[in-house]
Amino acid sequence: MNKILPIFLLGLVTFIIFAVFEEVNKLDPQKKRLACQEITTTFEKIDFEHPIWETNNLIETNNFTIKSKIEYSKFMKSHLINILNEKQANDMLNQTLSKYIKSDINSDKKLLIDYYIYENDKDDLGKKGPKSKLYAGYLMFEFKLDGNVVYKIQTDYMNIDGKDIQERMDCVIKSFISIK
Repeated sequence: MNKILPIFLLGLVTFIIFAVFEEVNKLDPQKKRLACQEITTTFEKIDFEHPIWETNNLIETNNFTIKSKIEYSKFMKSHLINILNEKQANDMLNQTLSKYIKSDINSDKKLLIDYYIYENDKDDLGKKGPKSKLYAGYLMFEFKLDGNVVYKIQTDYMNIDGKDIQERMDCVIKSFISIK
């Protein structure tokens, strides 16, 4: 009996370490969890210290608010400035979110979807090289509950006229909702 217990404990500890390692590697920011994340460069960060799983249903139950900003290019002529404003961007996001709302249950908790759209300023002398000029811009989303960022994602959009922004917004929301 005394010889079996240390072997059992060693096996159990090894199993737990392996399981934790596998779980951590599943959500490596370099690995893409969804096919839509592979279309353009996409990075995500999941904060497991805050209740990410509690927040998904806040979209599904229509308990969220939106905060937005658009940063147009400054050094080059903006292609986006005459095409897209914050209200239009919010309308696109609300249209995307409406596909995921399953019920309208009031909750004391509200998810804050804080995002901005950045237009790639290709004439900015601070650009690091030719690769930094390949995309039209990016979307940066933070999903916050009680002031804490529970999920953050950045994804590029490729069309200078912004025609793929709503598609990228859909990928962002799918990415968030898929974390269960």
